[in-house]
Amino acid sequence: MTTSQTYDVILEPSEEGGFTVYVPALRGCVSEGETEAEALENIREAIVLWLEAWEDIAKQNGSLVRTVDVAR
Repeated sequence: MTTSQTYDVILEPSEEGGFTVYVPALRGCVSEGETEAEALENIREAIVLWLEAWEDIAKQNGSLVRTVDVAR
């Protein structure tokens, strides 16, 4: 089953050029890219990997993982 989630991300221009992008809702989920488009594509991949790792850790600790929909 595939689910879709939406995350706010923050893009910051890097002093060296390109962009650093991070997800405030996912502590430590950060990526980079030479262009805005590349940075956004890279953070999509980083989010997937972050969520997979988090679910694995939670399950190993005996925690239950559930999805909750929130509208704002």
